[in-house]
Amino acid sequence: MMSLLQIFIIAVVQGVTEFLPVSSSGHLILIPSLTGYEDQGQVIDVAVHLGTLVAVVLFFRDDVRAAIGGVPRLVRGRVDTPGARLAFLLLVATLPVVVAGFVLNATGLDDALRSITVIGWTMIIFGVVLYLADKRGGLTKHEGDWSLRDAVIMGLWQALALIPGTSRSGATISGARALGYAREDGAKLAMLMSIPTIIASGTLLGIEVVGTANVAAARDGLIAAALSCVAALLALSLMMRLLKSVSFTPYVIYRIALGGVLLWIAYS
Repeated sequence: MMSLLQIFIIAVVQGVTEFLPVSSSGHLILIPSLTGYEDQGQVIDVAVHLGTLVAVVLFFRDDVRAAIGGVPRLVRGRVDTPGARLAFLLLVATLPVVVAGFVLNATGLDDALRSITVIGWTMIIFGVVLYLADKRGGLTKHEGDWSLRDAVIMGLWQALALIPGTSRSGATISGARALGYAREDGAKLAMLMSIPTIIASGTLLGIEVVGTANVAAARDGLIAAALSCVAALLALSLMMRLLKSVSFTPYVIYRIALGGVLLWIAYS
């Protein structure tokens, strides 16, 4: 049985790091190293995913409402409204990560890549990638300029985040900045892209834990979901506010520092 302190730490760390470009996996792998806690198990994984999903849906509720409203027209093969267009582009952007995830799972590479060494290196490498994309990318494109081509490209960037330590939001934001999207707009598109991705991964995890949860696990899951939701909302709000005046450089510095710590742990 997990303690409330362990649930709190895991939920808050996951909630804060899910949407910041700093890699939630890099942080979660540090928790047992620093605290001695055992793995939290898949019930908690599903719960914190659900919490972060609720957070991003609430934060971008107007866009989510528009996309959901456009689904019926999309089903009929019509992409003639902003909502239907957004739903279509989100679907397109999600396909690469679904295909790549299936391949990694089928080949067993997903488990093979989950090591402190891999996460340490990807934290540093993709931190540098984020820095270069942010410094060299233009600021001319906005969310309304999102095209089919850009959705495909950003979807491929998102698929890279299946390598632990890359950071889903970090990779997708890097892709957006490389395409010339303004920081706020690129981050918003990256966050909207996370919704179908989290739904897909959360559904797969949920199928795996069906029938294994008990009353105690369900209680822990509800607490974890609520905490991760609040933490994610605060992190989203802070990041989107800071991007009006601050670049992604502070996140890059943090990534490189954390990557160094992970490599020190791995090689020592």
